[in-house]
Amino acid sequence: MKIASKYDPGSVEEKWYSYWMKNGFFRSEPDDREPYTIVIPPPNVTGVLHMGHMLNNTIQDILVRRARMLGYNTCWVPGTDHASIATEAKVVNKLKEEGIDKSLLTREEFLSHAWQWKEEHGGIILEQLKKLGASCDWKRTNFTMDNHYYDSVLDVFIDLYEKGLIYRGVRMVNWDPQALTAVSDEEVNYKEEQSALYYVNYRIEGTTNKYVTIATTRPETILGDTAVCVNPNDERYKHLHGKNVIVPMINRVVPIITDTYVDMEFGTGCLKITPAHDINDYEIGQKYNLKVIDIFNDDGTLSEKAELFIGTGRFEARKLSVDLLKKLQCLVKTEPYTNNIGYSERTDVVIEPKLSMQWFCKMKEIAVPALEAVMTDTVKFHPAKFKNVYRHWMEHIRDWCISRQLWWGQRIPVFYLPDNKMVAAKSAEEAIQKVLDQYGITVTATDLTQDPDVLDTWFSSWLWPMAVFDGIRDPDNKDIQYYYPTNDLVTAPEILFFWVARMIMAGYIYRNEIPFKNVYLTGIVRDKKGRKMSKQLGNSPDPIKLMDQYGADGVRVGMLLTSPAGNDLPFDEALCEQGRNFSNKIWNALRLIKGWKEDSNIPQPSYASTATNWFDNKLQQTIKTIDVLYENYKLSEALMAVYKLIWDDFCSWYLEIIKPAYQQPIDSNTLKTTTQFFETLMKVLHPFMPFISEEVWHHLKKRGENEDITIEKMPLAKRFDKTILEQFDHTAVIVNAIRNIRQEKNIPNKKHLTLLMKNNADDLPVYKSVITKLANLTAFETTDTIPEKVVSFVVKADEFFIPITEDVNYEEALEKLKKDLQYTKGFLKTIDSKLSNEKFINHAPQQVVDSEKKKRADAIARIAVLEKQINALQ
Repeated sequence: MKIASKYDPGSVEEKWYSYWMKNGFFRSEPDDREPYTIVIPPPNVTGVLHMGHMLNNTIQDILVRRARMLGYNTCWVPGTDHASIATEAKVVNKLKEEGIDKSLLTREEFLSHAWQWKEEHGGIILEQLKKLGASCDWKRTNFTMDNHYYDSVLDVFIDLYEKGLIYRGVRMVNWDPQALTAVSDEEVNYKEEQSALYYVNYRIEGTTNKYVTIATTRPETILGDTAVCVNPNDERYKHLHGKNVIVPMINRVVPIITDTYVDMEFGTGCLKITPAHDINDYEIGQKYNLKVIDIFNDDGTLSEKAELFIGTGRFEARKLSVDLLKKLQCLVKTEPYTNNIGYSERTDVVIEPKLSMQWFCKMKEIAVPALEAVMTDTVKFHPAKFKNVYRHWMEHIRDWCISRQLWWGQRIPVFYLPDNKMVAAKSAEEAIQKVLDQYGITVTATDLTQDPDVLDTWFSSWLWPMAVFDGIRDPDNKDIQYYYPTNDLVTAPEILFFWVARMIMAGYIYRNEIPFKNVYLTGIVRDKKGRKMSKQLGNSPDPIKLMDQYGADGVRVGMLLTSPAGNDLPFDEALCEQGRNFSNKIWNALRLIKGWKEDSNIPQPSYASTATNWFDNKLQQTIKTIDVLYENYKLSEALMAVYKLIWDDFCSWYLEIIKPAYQQPIDSNTLKTTTQFFETLMKVLHPFMPFISEEVWHHLKKRGENEDITIEKMPLAKRFDKTILEQFDHTAVIVNAIRNIRQEKNIPNKKHLTLLMKNNADDLPVYKSVITKLANLTAFETTDTIPEKVVSFVVKADEFFIPITEDVNYEEALEKLKKDLQYTKGFLKTIDSKLSNEKFINHAPQQVVDSEKKKRADAIARIAVLEKQINALQ
């Protein structure tokens, strides 16, 4: 196979992905192997690939590809989420562009348009993931509105309703006045804004000129006030306990109540209570049985209950309220104020806390086993620091609002009788029978009205690890029995509670076991300024364009190089360039090796046999390191270990040592071993860079059927000799020292040098032949007689000298030795500090302690030699 002079990722990636798909390498069916299962966090069906998806799915693909090469029956299930609010908004906007008003359509007509939109535009993101190299079992693709999935969601609702875990009631929710629906906490984005704090006087009842002053950012909500609250310990207001105040603008008489909830330091220490429009006020209102006055309509305009500004938008009402308060001389002052305002993620309008009749799921009882699972590491978090965040949220969990005022989604399976009696059923026919069974009433379908709302999208996605295998409807089918529980979940910390926690709860409810064993929590992809990448800021690159420019492998490497679990990724496009350069480095190494002429008649040189022995040990050591890093989900560090092994150890050192002289052949033994090393490196690299590793694999030698790297066995670490590795490290320092001298003295690389070592012959470095080749030496000898004109250097306790014909600047040499001595003494001080630390000695692994002691001994020996050399020059 001819090797191109330049690596072209575009053609290579398209070729190999099509080949993998054609050969069914990603398909999975239950068999006698141990399964390895991942379910994709389903992206919105409306979505396109963004940088967060790139990071998340790169990590999943790395885990899956490695598991496949370790012999597991891997199953990575892809799919999309119907995303009720986002999709409905997209369809409504499309209809507007076509001159169609949603309110004039029937539910069935609208859903017809929604399904048409889904078929035309949905699933784009899954096609884009293929370009990234995602090795999903695409035949298992699920959509949360698929028939089997839809039925599963309804089954769960009915089951929980009949168990008393789902109920209907009026509660405070996050209300989107544009989408006209409740939204979850996760669908609220908070933005820091400059607003104003308005100080308003409330007259004390029975007085003409005595007031309490409250501070509010929302003066329009004064129209819904039903109390004023002070801290019972606040001496300023103790004389007012039990009295009433007059609400300005509408002259409503409301009580002054006391509660320790009030922060005496904030504002005036006096708090207006508006139970209908603030979650904390609502809870205080419940506690003290206060009247609830909802002053807003669903669209954010003021209702008749407001008494003033009826029909006016809420922000216009704020201006009108301020004007009226000034006119009534109730506005004391206005101060600038910075606060966080909640915006709907879907429509980007300000969220309104609102009392609304909704469906809720009771959470306290079902949260208990899900909390214990994480606290006992039955489900392990990576990194573990998120356990405490999870525990705090689970211990303070609230009931879950599961209804949404939309048409796109799973419609709530509840049917009402004219007298508001209700039954939960999947169809009108089933409801008719349940009405007869529960109430003894015979009805027809025309007597029943189904709830118009749909279920929260999270109520479908919390079943994802089970429903993708149809484990809700058919709990004993072979897929759910084989693939569940799954192995790893890769997701973002911001949906830890809204999705991860709920999946664990659902797992215990419906299978009495966890849904996954490990949760890898990625960070947020940020720009160089530290800002979260978003469409609104325009600071996010197009992932498809990045892959076109740098190749999918290059972008995968760029995404992962600085992305430890749980920490944010400071993305820089230069990282992708670094990934592309890595591909080019690998490609050039391939071209170098394939360009050598083989001669089976020449013996293997000493430097080559020494190098192959060293690199074999280095390879085994690094494979072991990488395995440990994988076990601890330190994928960024694992990639860096592979990167350094290939770029530094293989390309920069090993190939430089073994390559034959210009236009000279290489011996068969070295070439064969080098090819085997390269094959092993490509296997280790494959999970990170699947495309170039497959391409190089097939160029290294002719392959037969089913000899593709994608399904090859991952190499397992063998024993290695630390002494050999230490000897090479010693050698590398000597070679670099000689190279530095060449650079400092402007000695051309082609010019041969002699290296003298002041020591016994038995102490010559093991890698003498390697040093001779890499440093271009004519001789490497030991001596007790040092020529007058030399340049010297020290490695550990060994003294080296290079005779030179140029004049030696002794002052410069002395200064360099003194700097070296100062650095080594500082290094020794650091080591001594570490070794004198009892905590370090008692808790560090013994091999780490021994390593530090060896460093100390080397530093002491080096200091002695340097001081001797300095004295000789002074």
